[in-house]
Amino acid sequence: MPPLTPDMMLPIALARLLRDGETVFHGVASPVPMVAILLAKRLHAPNLVYLNITGSIDPTPATLPASTVDPRLLQGTRSLVTLTDLFDLSARGKLDTAFLSGVQIDALGQINMSLIPGPNGDVHRPKVRLPGGAGSACIMPTAKRTLLWRTKHDPRTFVERVSFKTTGGRVDRVVTPLCVFRRVEGRLTVESIHPYSSPAEVQAQTGFALNLPPAVPITPLPTPEELAALEAVDPEKVRLIEF
Repeated sequence: MPPLTPDMMLPIALARLLRDGETVFHGVASPVPMVAILLAKRLHAPNLVYLNITGSIDPTPATLPASTVDPRLLQGTRSLVTLTDLFDLSARGKLDTAFLSGVQIDALGQINMSLIPGPNGDVHRPKVRLPGGAGSACIMPTAKRTLLWRTKHDPRTFVERVSFKTTGGRVDRVVTPLCVFRRVEGRLTVESIHPYSSPAEVQAQTGFALNLPPAVPITPLPTPEELAALEAVDPEKVRLIEF
């Protein structure tokens, strides 16, 4: 087995969370979820319905693009949908799982993709303007569940409270380079820690108290089958663009 690295652990951990028969969506700037969805379909969820921001349904791209708005993600599509269709699908309770992320993610599972306020909390003259929430404010409260991912795990990213709330909602889990969080009773708790990390590292790199139990579960190592499938799905390692 090759040395285990975050770019291997994240898509595999995310793929394990997907279920056969689900309808699953990812948006822009989402190479890791793109790989995770295709990995799940290859391994254990062949009947998963894959929707992406290009408007394709169950595409079969010959190669994976670095951009998740690339026309290659239309190859082999069963049909086409608009962004309005996707929002409507979620609002009607028909979107099982959505992948989202945030520049800041807080202990409640809320995300900030909008701005860092200026002095005295001034949101009209922000210190930093972030990329924006796009459709996250529509999807996170209405999808049956949201999986958050982030390829950076540090105290600036994982904060007690976001400095500006872009959206919050039905967050199920958050997968990072160090661990898997699960939202329990409205707050993120550590479900498992990846084999190359430790409780001390996870707490040191998290900006809110975790109340870790004495024995924290370890995320299961990738199986040979998972590693072979990851290589088959993403031989060019386009997922590395996020790291």
